[in-house]
Amino acid sequence: MTQDTPSSAAVGLADLPGHTPMMVQYFALKKDHPDTLLFYRMGDFYELFYDDAEKAARLLDITLTRRGQSAGQPVVMAGVPFHAMENYLARLIRHGESVAICEQVGEVGAAKGPVERKVVRVVTPGTLTDAELLGEKSDSILLSVHQGPRNQCGLAWLSVTQDDIHLAECSADELDSWLSRVAPSELIYSADVTPAFEQRLRQTRASAGLPMSQRPEWQFDPALGQRKLLEQLQVASLSTWHADGLPLAHAASAALLNYAEHTQGRSLPHLRALRVQRSGELIELPVTTRRNLELVKTLRGEDSPTVYSLLDTCMTGMGSRLLKTWLLEPPRDRSLAQARLDAIAALKGENGAGPWHALRQQLKGTSDVERISARIALRQVRPRELVALLHSLQKAEQLTLGGAWPAGTLAQIASELVPPPDTAVLLQRAILPEPAALVRDGGVIAEGFDAELDELRHIQTHADSFLVDLEVRERERTGIANLRVQYNKVHGFYIEITQGQLDKVPADYRRRQTLKNAERFITPELKAFEDKALSAQERALAREKWLYEQVLDALQAHVPTLSRVARALATLDVLCTLTERALTLNWTAPVYAKEPCIEITRGRHPVVEARLAETSGGSFIANDTQLGLKQRLQVITGPNMGGKSTYMRQVALIVLLASMGSHVPADACRIGPIDAIHTRIGAADDLANAQSTFMLEMTEAAQILHSATPHSLVLMDEIGRGTSTFDGLALAAGIATHLHDKTQAFTLFATHYFELTEFPVKHHQAVNVHVSATEAGSDIVFLHEIQPGPASRSYGIQVARLAGMPGPVLSHARHTLQTLEERATEAQAQVDLFAAPPAIEKIAPSALESRFAEIDPDTLSPREALDLIYSLKKLASSS
Repeated sequence: MTQDTPSSAAVGLADLPGHTPMMVQYFALKKDHPDTLLFYRMGDFYELFYDDAEKAARLLDITLTRRGQSAGQPVVMAGVPFHAMENYLARLIRHGESVAICEQVGEVGAAKGPVERKVVRVVTPGTLTDAELLGEKSDSILLSVHQGPRNQCGLAWLSVTQDDIHLAECSADELDSWLSRVAPSELIYSADVTPAFEQRLRQTRASAGLPMSQRPEWQFDPALGQRKLLEQLQVASLSTWHADGLPLAHAASAALLNYAEHTQGRSLPHLRALRVQRSGELIELPVTTRRNLELVKTLRGEDSPTVYSLLDTCMTGMGSRLLKTWLLEPPRDRSLAQARLDAIAALKGENGAGPWHALRQQLKGTSDVERISARIALRQVRPRELVALLHSLQKAEQLTLGGAWPAGTLAQIASELVPPPDTAVLLQRAILPEPAALVRDGGVIAEGFDAELDELRHIQTHADSFLVDLEVRERERTGIANLRVQYNKVHGFYIEITQGQLDKVPADYRRRQTLKNAERFITPELKAFEDKALSAQERALAREKWLYEQVLDALQAHVPTLSRVARALATLDVLCTLTERALTLNWTAPVYAKEPCIEITRGRHPVVEARLAETSGGSFIANDTQLGLKQRLQVITGPNMGGKSTYMRQVALIVLLASMGSHVPADACRIGPIDAIHTRIGAADDLANAQSTFMLEMTEAAQILHSATPHSLVLMDEIGRGTSTFDGLALAAGIATHLHDKTQAFTLFATHYFELTEFPVKHHQAVNVHVSATEAGSDIVFLHEIQPGPASRSYGIQVARLAGMPGPVLSHARHTLQTLEERATEAQAQVDLFAAPPAIEKIAPSALESRFAEIDPDTLSPREALDLIYSLKKLASSS
C-alpha cells in the first residue's frame, strides 16, 4: 500500500466527516467487519475499497483503480460483476478469505442520500451454503474450540447445510486427532487462550491450511451455550442426548452458534439434532493412518485412486458425503455395522437378484434434498432447486421397499421416506416447471396460483396485440406505410417515423427521441398504455417476490421432515452402493467375533486389485492373515517391491471396511473388537516444523506406543531405517518388544533387519512370515505371496539392478555385502538383541517432591497459594 492511501482499518470515526456520504456509509459497514472483505453493491457491481480492493486485486487478478476523492485522498477500488459473484467468491474462499455481502435494501428513488445498504450475510470457508461454492461430495464444517482447565478442551462443530450440531470434550493432547477426524474448513477460538494453546492451533493450521479466527472471550460462556442449545433444539433439557455435563463443549457451542448466525444474517431453524461424540465410541484413525492407507487422498494429495474413490458409486451427493463419513468414522460398537450388513444382505438377495439395482435406478437424478432443505430454512433457496426438490419428493414416494423386509435399518428407511404432507402439491401449484434462475428475474410462480399475478401478467401478455393493433390504426390514420410501434427498456414505448415522412406526423404526436434517420414519438393513448403496462410489469415482479416468500414461509414447518427424508435417501443410497460394490468386486461379508482376532482368508488390497484389473488385466495375489491371542505379532521380511507394505495395508483396510459395515475383499473374514488402527509407514520429513525424516519416524512411533492397546491394529514398516544400522536395529528391537510384551496390540512389523527374525524365538506370541521371491538367472521374480518363516535374503542389489544402477556399482556392492555378512554373523552370536535391560533402582521421592505431588493448583485460593509457597520454601531449606 502506498503512503498516501488511507487503509480501511486506519480510518476511524474522527475521519468520517471529511468523507463523502457514500464513503461514510461504507466505513460504518466496514467497521462491523474489519477482518472481512466487504462486497459493497453499487448497481451491477460489487465494489471493494482501499485495503480490501488491493487484496482482492492481488488474489483475483482484477483491475485496481482510483476514482475521485474522499477526505482529500483518492478512492482506491476494484469491482466484480454481480452476476459473476459466485465465481469470485469461490476463488476467495479457496484462499481462506471471508466475504461480507452488502446489498442495496432501500428504494433508489426514495433515498435522499446514498441508497440504504446492509450486510445480508457473510461467506466464510466454514459456513458455505451456495451450490456453486460447495463440492457435491464434501462438506463445509465450522469448528469451535474452547480451552478449559486441567488441559481439557471443548469442541462444537456443524455444517450449515446439515441439521445437526456436534459436541465433544477431550484433552489438549487429543486435539490434533479430533481436528483430523472432523476435518473442519474453518476454526474459531477464544481471544483469551494461552499462548501455548494458540501456538498448537497455529501449527495445526500451518499443516492443514486451516483458516482460523479469534472471537471475543465473552462468547465462550457455558451458560450461554447451554441456553442457546436449548433454544435451538426447542427442548427443556439436553439429557436426551446425554449432553448435560459438558460445560466446555457448551462454551464452544455458544461461540459456534453465534458465529454461524452472524454469517447467515439470521437464525438457523433447521438445526434440530444434537450428537455428542466421545473418544471411546469410534475406532481411532489418526491422521497418519488416513494418509498412509490413502482413504480419501493419495500420498500425492490426489482424489484418486483411493479407497473412497473405489467405493463411491453413489447416485446422489448426499450418499457420497454419508459414505465418506461411514468410512472415516467406523464405530467400535459392532451392532451398527451388523445392522448395515443385514440391510446389504436384504438388498442383495439370492445371487444378487434383490432390489438393489432397481432402487439405484430410481435414486438416479435425485437432487440434494439435504442442502435444499437447509437453504429453505435459510431462505436462500432458488426456484430451480424447489423444482428439483419436487421431483425428488416424487421419487421418494415411488421408492417402495416392497416385500416383507425384516425390522431394522431398511424398515426404518421405509418409514422415513414419506414426504411431508402436501409439500409436493404446494410446489407443483406454486412454481413453474421451468422457472427462471433467480426470483428477481420473474417467471417463477406458476399460472393459476395467484389471481392478482395472473391479471398483471395478462396485461403484459396482451401488450403485443395492442401494439400491433395500434400500429395498423396509426398507419391508416397518418398514411405512413413504414410507421412502426416498438419498445425498449431505455425509452419505453414509441412510434418511429423516418425523416422522409415527418411532414405527415399528426399534431397529437409528441417527440420522444431524435435519431440520425428517424424520429420517435409518443401519443396520449400510447403513453397511457405504457404507464399501465410498465406498472403491471413492476407490480407483477413485486408480487412474484412476495408470493415466493409466502411459499418459503409455508415450507419452513416441513424442514425437519425434509431433513429426515434426506437422511433416508442418503442411507439407502449408501447401502445400495455397498451392495453394488460387494457384487461387482466379489467381496464377502465379514463375521464379528467377541474375542480378539483378525482372521482373513485370501485377502486382497481393494485399490491395488482394481488398478491391476483396469491397467493390465492382471490378477491380485491373495494372502491369508491369522492374528489372535496366540499370535499377536508378525515379523515380515522380504525384498523391496515384494509386497510387504501392500500386504500390511490390505489387512488394515479389510479391518476398516469390516468395521464400517461393508463387505470386504477376501474369501472369508472374522474380526474381533478393534479400537484403533495405527500406522508408521514410509519415509518423509516435516521441515516446516523442524522435524527430520528420522525425527518424524520416531515421533509417530512414540505416539503409537503411547496410544495403542491390546485391541489396536498396528502397522510398523521399516522402523529404525532413518539412522545408523546399530541405532536403528536397537530401536526396532525395543519397539517390537514393547508392542509384544507391554502393548500386546495386533502388530504387522515389516523390517529389513534380519536380526529381528530371531524375535519369535523368545516371544511366543510372535511369528515370522515373509513375502516370497525367486531368482531366474540374473533376474528376480516377485511372487507377492506371504509364506511362513523368515526371508532368506533381501535382494536389494537385484532391485538396484532393476532400477538401472551402473554395473561397477553393483559389483562393488556385492563384494562389500559378502564381507559385511561374514562379520555380522560373528558379531550376532555375541549379542542378545532382546535381552531385558538391567532393572533400574527406584529412588524414593524426597519430602519436597511428595509435597509437590499432593498439590492441586486449581483448588487453591490466593491465600492458600501464598501459604503454600512459604511452606515449600521452608521445606526446601530444611532438606
